[in-house]
Amino acid sequence: MTPDRPGRYTDTGVFVCFEGGEGSGKSTQSRLLADRLTAAGHEVVLTFEPGDTSVGKEVRRIVLSPETGDLDPHTEVLLYAADKAEHVATLVEPALERGAVVITDRYVDSMLAYQGAGRTLAVDEVEQVARWATRDLRPHLTVVLDLDPASGLGRFTGRDRIEQESLEFHQRVRAAFAAMAAADLDHYLVLDARAPIEELAATVADRVAALLAKAGLG
Repeated sequence: MTPDRPGRYTDTGVFVCFEGGEGSGKSTQSRLLADRLTAAGHEVVLTFEPGDTSVGKEVRRIVLSPETGDLDPHTEVLLYAADKAEHVATLVEPALERGAVVITDRYVDSMLAYQGAGRTLAVDEVEQVARWATRDLRPHLTVVLDLDPASGLGRFTGRDRIEQESLEFHQRVRAAFAAMAAADLDHYLVLDARAPIEELAATVADRVAALLAKAGLG
């Protein structure tokens, strides 16, 4: 990973990402933030990866369906990169250019954590692919919902292809999220996913309010 690289942060709109392991509550917190900001009069685009474009839907089917079986890890990286490239080009960037608040459930960090650390590939190499695919666009804030994988995975009955991976795989994923956040505290907020839902939502809302004010959207 390359924390010394500045990345590209748009000066229009606000880009917020939720990251974390399985069952950590990303979708819930993304929706609660979107509802809160919409009620306050902001244009909000609530999205997710992989799969929130027509191309992405096909990628999602391949990478998450247990029927796919084993994929070469490099193939998996390239499939996720294709989803991200299309997502940024057709949905995320146009919304930010309009001045919207874009909230995504997963982004580049998931690829680094799962396809890099989880698959034990060279994370720096995976990052080069991911940053190229997304034109190095970075979220203004990444909220990491931290949860012991044993607890998170216990919240599922049926598991997709990634959720079926070993506990050791998911522990590597968790450690990767923690390392990325520790390397860039200005752009990350790490929260204990076991905290009450409304408490987490309020903490996130406070941090996002500061971003909105800074962007002149408060």
